[in-house]
Amino acid sequence: MTKRVEAKYKINRRLGVNLWGRAKSPINKRETIPGQHGARRKQKPTDFGVQLMAKQKLKGYYGNIGEKQFRKYYEEAVRRKGDTSENLIELLERRLDAVIYRMKLALTPFAARQFVNHGHVLVNGKRLNIPSYQVRDNDLIEVKERSKQLTSVLDAAQNGERDVPEYIEIDHRAMRGRFVRAPKLSDVPYPVQMEPNLVVEFYSR
Repeated sequence: MTKRVEAKYKINRRLGVNLWGRAKSPINKRETIPGQHGARRKQKPTDFGVQLMAKQKLKGYYGNIGEKQFRKYYEEAVRRKGDTSENLIELLERRLDAVIYRMKLALTPFAARQFVNHGHVLVNGKRLNIPSYQVRDNDLIEVKERSKQLTSVLDAAQNGERDVPEYIEIDHRAMRGRFVRAPKLSDVPYPVQMEPNLVVEFYSR
């Protein structure tokens, strides 16, 4: 098990939020941050601390993306026309593993990344095993025929913790769907408040 996968069990407590809105989240039982002195370490954050927390929440939500890769998303968001905050959210939501998670073909972003890595996903009929692949409007995403009866996929599709957003279409019987359009921040069903504007402020200091 990688450190990144292990981190999902601590990240909610470290950030103090139920990041994915899951009933199994440890924050539901214990709100203190991890560590022997976690209960004592709460203090009013600085402006830098608030911006850092916003960045850590957004990175963590998408499967704890590495800092180097996340900064590249920010730089690409700045390069594009329009609002940098909205551009950043669009780039993150276009990730193939994020689309698989939104389609309810995996229970968590970590599981979605692993599902893509293991070659279970076809994009426009071609197998793709790159979780960071940028899905385009109207791309057809489906589960490989031999993978459609996997218990993990069936459990995710039937899970009632979240719904499929409007910018994605999915037929769970066929295990096939389509990325309809790029979402705005207001379209994305985050269980907690995300503040990409603070992430932009963090990197533009």
